Amino acid sequence: MGPRPLLLLLSGTVALMETWAGRHTLRHFGTIMSRLGKSQSGHYMNVGYVDDTEVMWFDSDAPNPRAQPRVPWMEQPWVQQEDPEFWDEQTWVCKQCDQLSQAKLKNLRAYYNHSEDGSHTFQVTYGCVVGSGGRFLSAYSHTAYQGTETFTLNLDLSSTKEANKTAQITVGRDLLHQDDVEGWRAHLEFKCVRWLRLYLEIGKEMLLRA
Repeated sequence: MGPRPLLLLLSGTVALMETWAGRHTLRHFGTIMSRLGKSQSGHYMNVGYVDDTEVMWFDSDAPNPRAQPRVPWMEQPWVQQEDPEFWDEQTWVCKQCDQLSQAKLKNLRAYYNHSEDGSHTFQVTYGCVVGSGGRFLSAYSHTAYQGTETFTLNLDLSSTKEANKTAQITVGRDLLHQDDVEGWRAHLEFKCVRWLRLYLEIGKEMLLRA
């Protein structure tokens, strides 16, 4: 390998490590708000952020509800080249969260004997954190009804001691039933981290500038 190819390779590696230096977070905020009437589904929205940059959103009231990019660099062809099913997968996850949130909102409203008149909300927040080089550090998932937390899951792999590098799970008691802890754990440790690494790679120039 000559000096020039080696220099280009090294510069690419340095740029990647510079982008991923420190901690980076992918956060999703999902909110469903009830409507009047038993037959009316609630209005669900989901917004995703990488650090402080909004990167995607989903609105169940859209004519054709799909996960949509919120930054120009996520609209580029290389997104499909890196992960051809990326936006289909994002849409599927948002629609699953919509359905689960609809059911939770209905059950919690009945649990508290709240009237169907008026507005009620159910919120889901989840996210994952990676360190330098994209190493998974931690993740979390929280749900709340009318602002009161009903479930919490925290994963922490940030310990520097080898003996403590197992996930520490803290689960709050759900008001109705136990959430799928292992399902959430798999989603946060694998899918969330994979998506975050993809965002950091595709949007490294803009995210680093931000």
